[in-house]
Parts: sequence; C-alpha cells; structure tokens
Amino acid sequence: MSAFVSTVGAGNRGLLNLKGAGSGPLWPTSAFFDKSLKTVLGSKITNQRLLTRNLKLAAEYDKEKQPSKDKWKGLAFDTSDDQQDITRGKGMVDSLFQAPMGTGTHYAVMSSYDYTSKGLRQYKLDNNMDGFYIASSFMDKVVVHITKNFLQIPNIKVPLILGIWGGKGQGKSFQCELVFAKMGINPIVMSAGELESGNAGEPAKLIRQRYREAADIIKKKGKMCCLFINDLDAGAGRFGGTTQYTVNNQMVNATLMNIADNPTSVQLPGMYNKEENPRVPIIVTGNDFSTLYAPLIRDGRMEKFYWAPTREDRIGVCTGIFGSDDLPREDIVKLVNTFHGQSIDFFGALRARVYDDEVRRWICGVGVENVGKRLVNSKEGPPTLEQPKMTLEKLLEYGNMLVLEQENVKRVRLSDKYLKEAALGDANEDAMKNGSFYG
Repeated sequence: MSAFVSTVGAGNRGLLNLKGAGSGPLWPTSAFFDKSLKTVLGSKITNQRLLTRNLKLAAEYDKEKQPSKDKWKGLAFDTSDDQQDITRGKGMVDSLFQAPMGTGTHYAVMSSYDYTSKGLRQYKLDNNMDGFYIASSFMDKVVVHITKNFLQIPNIKVPLILGIWGGKGQGKSFQCELVFAKMGINPIVMSAGELESGNAGEPAKLIRQRYREAADIIKKKGKMCCLFINDLDAGAGRFGGTTQYTVNNQMVNATLMNIADNPTSVQLPGMYNKEENPRVPIIVTGNDFSTLYAPLIRDGRMEKFYWAPTREDRIGVCTGIFGSDDLPREDIVKLVNTFHGQSIDFFGALRARVYDDEVRRWICGVGVENVGKRLVNSKEGPPTLEQPKMTLEKLLEYGNMLVLEQENVKRVRLSDKYLKEAALGDANEDAMKNGSFYG
C-alpha cells in the first residue's frame, strides 16, 4: 500500500512542478484513502492551497453563459424516460449498428401513453381511418370479437367465427379492411373462388394452410392476425336447385366446423403432431347465410352480425367518399336522402361517373386512334386528369341516370326474351312509347 501511495504522490508532485506550483511531497485529499492512511499522511500535507488555487468546479447550469448553438443544451431540461430518449435516437446512426425495429434497447416497453394520468384517458373508440368513416356498431362487433378470441377468459366458450352478412354493396368487406388497418392487423385473405377446385379436397386443405399461416404470424412474429374469407356463401352455399352441391362444398363446411371446434389443434394432411397452434379468429362475409350448412352457423361456432347501415352510417360513409371534393355536408345529406334506397357502393359508382366528362375531354384531345399508344407503354407516362368540380346538381343528374339503368335491367329482362324469341320482342317498347326509338 505504501508503494502505491508514493507513486501517486510522485505523479502529482511532477504535475505541480511543471505548473510552477513549487516542490515538496503533496497528496490530494480524497475519499479513496482510508482513515489510517489519512492519519499517517496528515502531517505531510501542508500546502492545501496549491490544490484549490487553480481548480474551479461549475456545478450549476447557467442559461446566460451557454452559447446559442449548444447542441447538448436540451439535456439540461429533458425529464423524459430513458427508453423514450433511446427511441428518439433510433435511426441517428448507421443501421449496421442498430438492432431491428421492435427489438433491442431502443424498443420502449412503456410508451408515452402509459405516463398519461388515468383521469385524462378516453376509451371511446375512434371510428375514423385515413379519412374514411367506420360505423360504430360495425367496428364494435369486429374489435370485440377479435379481442375476445385473444383473451384467456375462464369458463367461457367464445365462437371462433364472426359472420357478417347483409345486402349487396353495403361495404362489408371495405369496413372490415378499415377495422383491420385500425387495429394494425394484416389478415390472411381468402375469396369464394378459392373454395372450389377440380381436385377433390383441395379447398379444405387450403383453408387449413391459410389458418396455420395466420397462426405462425401470431406465434413467431408476435403480431395479431386473423383469417378473412370474402363471400363465403357464394362458394359454400346452396342457391336452390340450380346450384350443384359438390364434395368440395361439403368438405369446406366440415373443415370450418372442425376448426371452430378445435381452434388450437389444426393439423395439415400428412403432418400429425401434438404441437398446439395459437387461436386465430375467423371473419367471414356474405349476403345470405341461410344458404350455408346449418350446423356451421350455429351459435357455438359462428357469431352472426346482420349489417344494415343506418342513415347516419350512410352519411358518414359518403362523407369519406366525397371527402376530397369539398362537398358541403348539407349536399351530402340531401344526396343520401334522395337515393335512400340505394346501397353504399352506389355513391362510389356515382363519384366515378362524374369523371366521364374529363375522360371524354382527354380522348378528344389526343384522338381516338391514339388512345392505345398514349395509355400503353408510353414514354410520356400516364396522363393526369383534372379533378372535376363536384356539385349537387351534377351528382343528382348522374345518380338518376344510374337509377334508370337499374330499372331497365329489372324491367326488360332480356334473358327471358332471348330464350323465347329470336328478336328483341318488347324490349324496345318503352322507347317506342317515349318516342325515342328510331328504326
């Protein structure tokens, strides 16, 4: 210990000599030395003024003395959590030295929302996504169903499948996509066209594969996922005697029933292991679930939700459709009231019809013979059309045209005429009465 002390003393004395502080054995007083050592050296430390004469310690932060371009001055006022500081520093250095997003020390376990007082929090669901309106009842049903399937509720049997059915063109699939985006879910999507195949058993196998794929996303990536099947009744339902009931229809219904009964033990053909997979909620849409196999839609397996948008829902959806057109809310309300019997997709088709005038103007500018050269493999790139001015009068005009086209389809029924006669028959009778038929 004495050898160590002499070395420290020599080093300090050399430094003091270089600065012209004088000679003599000097040791600094420090908490590093114990009591006994301080007692022995106490008599030799005679010139404490040399140590304190040239040493100054600034322990306080003075705003006025700091330069205006001090890049570290924010640290004196930063009172946030360390994890928040690390999160803000993500991306400040080369990605080679950063952990992947969602891992590492820059992944904040607590978010800034966790520091908010519980008295200030609001638990009302926000039913807007990227400017589009989500019906409150629709969002409540989907969010609650998905959440219940991920919760561990004792002594409760939660239906695995949520069946959303209703009239055509009411935005069932689009509303589901908005809810998934709101919850941060990337669903595994299937359509009715995949529920039939030339190979027997192929659609049933595909459903199991897609279900297991969604389960792997939950298990391996730690993200919520679900299986979304569009128009289930169109692929697995029976529409009277005109629809052939095939082996694949039967196996699709049986497979969905089996998955609903055993959601954590879904096996693939040829792979029979006892490893359990995570529970994956299934969302299906359709127009009429009475065409499905009755045991599939019973309450223990499928929770049914009939989607019939109210007037407020229709106004909210139309507000999102015409959101970029600066159309007053009063005009949107009058438009919905005028076409109260139409589906929601009618208003989307109505907005697209307004662009017809701009398309005609562009065609006249380039010429009909040059349309193909201008649109396909053109060096000039795709053309840009000016956004037409949306007015209530113009929308009502085009809306009435769409309604007349619907009425013509329902009234004329050309298919019946083609089957009975070789000519059009009375197909032009309405035009003759109006005096607009020439021939």
